[in-house]
Amino acid sequence: MHVRRRWNAALVVAAVAAVSITACSTPEDKVPSIGYSFDNVVNTYNARTVEGAASGARQAFTRVQVGFSYLGPEGEALSDNDVGTTAIVPGDTLTVQYSIAAAATYSDGVPMACDDLVLAWAANSGAFATDRPMFDAASTAGYADIERIDCVPGAKEATVVFAPGRSYQNWRALFGATDLLPAHVAARAAGVPNVVDPILSRDDDVVSRIAEFWNTGWNLTPGSIDTSLLPSAGPYRVDSYTPEDGVVLVANEAWWGIPPETERVVIWPKGNEVAAKLADGSLDVLDHGAGAVDLGPIEGFATSEEPSRGVEQLTFATEGVLAEASARRAVAACVPRSDLFDTVGHPGSEAPAAGLGSGLVDSRLVQLDTLEYPAVATVVGDRYRRSNLDQAGKELGTAGDSALTVRVGYRAPDMRRAQEVSRMAADCAAAGITVVDAGSPDFTPSALRGGAVDAVLGTSGSLPGPSGSAGGAVARYSLRTGNGLNFGGYSNGRIDSIVDQLAVTDDPERVLALATEGERILWNDMPSLPLYNEPRTTVVSDGMQDVVPNPTAAGAGWNMDRWVLLR
Repeated sequence: MHVRRRWNAALVVAAVAAVSITACSTPEDKVPSIGYSFDNVVNTYNARTVEGAASGARQAFTRVQVGFSYLGPEGEALSDNDVGTTAIVPGDTLTVQYSIAAAATYSDGVPMACDDLVLAWAANSGAFATDRPMFDAASTAGYADIERIDCVPGAKEATVVFAPGRSYQNWRALFGATDLLPAHVAARAAGVPNVVDPILSRDDDVVSRIAEFWNTGWNLTPGSIDTSLLPSAGPYRVDSYTPEDGVVLVANEAWWGIPPETERVVIWPKGNEVAAKLADGSLDVLDHGAGAVDLGPIEGFATSEEPSRGVEQLTFATEGVLAEASARRAVAACVPRSDLFDTVGHPGSEAPAAGLGSGLVDSRLVQLDTLEYPAVATVVGDRYRRSNLDQAGKELGTAGDSALTVRVGYRAPDMRRAQEVSRMAADCAAAGITVVDAGSPDFTPSALRGGAVDAVLGTSGSLPGPSGSAGGAVARYSLRTGNGLNFGGYSNGRIDSIVDQLAVTDDPERVLALATEGERILWNDMPSLPLYNEPRTTVVSDGMQDVVPNPTAAGAGWNMDRWVLLR
């Protein structure tokens, strides 16, 4: 296995130049099927539910469920002009005109329409609730700021009007890849002609039926999926999904853009024997957390490593044994953050001098490569860098405990995270804190809500697989009261306000002031303990062209329709 380590994601974009190679190849040179794997399960078609966000739906279906944007390798939302165009309407409040391409049609023959945007807004805004939200959305970031959508059912135009004072800075990321689901399928399941009329008229009885389907109707069980519920608006569509054959994507005949280079992509979710499938030729592209899998000495593959936009972190419960902030601070005090970064935070290579992957992450509200970060990071200073047993003991005493047992959950198997938990256990034991490895193959972050574990080891938003973006909205909103990805149940009114304000300001001085105030609160409340930018590994077989690593929530499959495997 050839190893190439590139710690600046910008450098990997040069791989796009390989297009010129594939352009000169003939159909006879191309292998008709490519195998792809990543470190998460695929159990739903809906990446926007709480469980869907914690699954690999976004990585699997980013070129199946297209939207007005997609997440590029630098973590920015890039416009997808195949789907349509956007234009800001002049005025005092942010208003965006969305125009869907005239040719845009689902694989079942139903045209894409503004109905799809209305469903996405209703589901992700938190605007529909009785005693609790009807839609089990992972995050309301941006969508909660939309006041209304003007849409005529079946039309290709929609006008999205944001609330006064809520000009969401990252609006281009809304209605993006895997955000837009086929509204006509949800309408059919709810027994109504369209979703627009009941949503805009706020008919709660009908909307509750739509929400029931949106929450669970797109769940996937290998071996028994109904493809009529899974129409595609992208270059690929779902053909089948079985335990023995994986998720099979095939070229979508109704796709109106440039046809995919390869007819068939087979996705092997986590749970399959990755090393064996690499060895037997079933896999050509592998995207996983660095050090998570022992691939062995496999020839004919090249490897690249990059720090991701997702931050490896511990997310703590705010109930049970960690109900007191002092108990959470006790655990944080005994965790050897610097040692973890040195041993598993940048495996096999030197950390860069600056930017992503250059050291510990000391902020939950701004990213390490931003101008504001150095000043914000001074809030914590040298605290919580190394295991401090005296401090851990004092915090335990404040919490009224002399000993503490903390169960740390993560999706197993994962060699790196197992090593992290083992090291935490070794250091924390001397402080009277017993750290128990509660990783399991069927683990989901929701276990933190149910009391099955006391902490989750994952990336931004407590997610087990690829995560993160340049905007960092998911990470920030996971700290907001009641948000879907706030698995720990943390609640602080001032943090809610700071998260809301950060979403609508781009003034550096204002961002610095808000983030600094926020981190003072967060390092005291300790709802989570950030560690480092999760390192990601992309493994590519010899002969593969146009695979561009994408260390964000999109994963390597962000441009899978351009992939080519040459004989």
